[in-house]
Amino acid sequence: MHETPDMTASRPPTDLSRLLFGHLHRSDQQRWGHVYLQGLLRTHGKKTVRRMAAVVTGSEAASTSLHQFVNASPWEWAPARGELARWAARSLPVRAWTLAPAVLPKRGDRSAGVHQRFLPESGRTVNCQLGIGLFLDVGRAQVPVDWQLFLPPRFTRDEAVRDRAKIPATTRTRPLWDHALSLVREMASRSGGRTAPVVADLTSLCDVDPLAQRLQGGGHSFVLALPGQTALGGPEVPPGKKESARGLLLRRGVRHPAGPGRQILSHETTVRGLRPDGEHSLGQGRLMAEWDTDSGRPGQIWLTNITDRHPAELLELARSPLGARTAVDRMGEDFGLLDFEGRSFPGWHRHMTLVSAAYASATLESMTP
Repeated sequence: MHETPDMTASRPPTDLSRLLFGHLHRSDQQRWGHVYLQGLLRTHGKKTVRRMAAVVTGSEAASTSLHQFVNASPWEWAPARGELARWAARSLPVRAWTLAPAVLPKRGDRSAGVHQRFLPESGRTVNCQLGIGLFLDVGRAQVPVDWQLFLPPRFTRDEAVRDRAKIPATTRTRPLWDHALSLVREMASRSGGRTAPVVADLTSLCDVDPLAQRLQGGGHSFVLALPGQTALGGPEVPPGKKESARGLLLRRGVRHPAGPGRQILSHETTVRGLRPDGEHSLGQGRLMAEWDTDSGRPGQIWLTNITDRHPAELLELARSPLGARTAVDRMGEDFGLLDFEGRSFPGWHRHMTLVSAAYASATLESMTP
């Protein structure tokens, strides 16, 4: 028996299933989408298609249909993600768009995007897929609504490898910051003009300067973690004369009291922008960090182009990436994030869409009256 009493209460609302799968033309696709979603919510332990089929339908034989629905059935995941994002945004006010990674350990070298990656946080090299997700920060929770999968060059340059993983011919290898930017642009196109600050700590994965420039040039407000050694200065400052972000805060930072025993350093700076038409621009920005009393130095440094809010309020937003990483961990433990049995690029995206919907359904259900 794989179903537990506390999990049976967490079933996807009928209206959410209709929203996610309403664009599918075939009724069997809609039905298996609903079954897969229920399986992620109701199956205890590892979410294999066989176990999910047994829990939801009472027959393990239905696992073939579930496997085909995710890996072979021709349906687009983008419309479902758009509906998920709009449904989540209607449920609770969104205060930020959070970007966060998901490292998915894998065996072998056949799964789309799998590669060896060193993880600074653990000091280990793992065989994994690397996804980057966009989460809606609704205050007490981070709701995943969109994903990108990083593809090393061998998956786009070798035609046999590309075909085996079912990677579209137009898909190319891109830097991680470009994946993050695509998530923001796609979310902006879905939101009907309603935007939120982009918050991210991607310092262990990529150079964040290209992302910051393009967010600034595209008119997006942001709060981005910055390595302390990052050299800053306007275009008029020679490279050898530029000062590090940490040095600027220590030498010129203004201290702001932020509660008992807590201080924040901030320094007004220039933010460079790169517009979609290739033109460069300059805007006002701010460096900020909470003062670490134990080390006697600034903690994690953040760059923002939001200058009309108190640094303490912005640093509260900067907690969003930690919340998103916690959400990724829980999605792995309870919602099948790590249990995808296929190897294809489309299958990965469909599974991530369904896991995100299951997590969103259970999380928002627990938060709303």
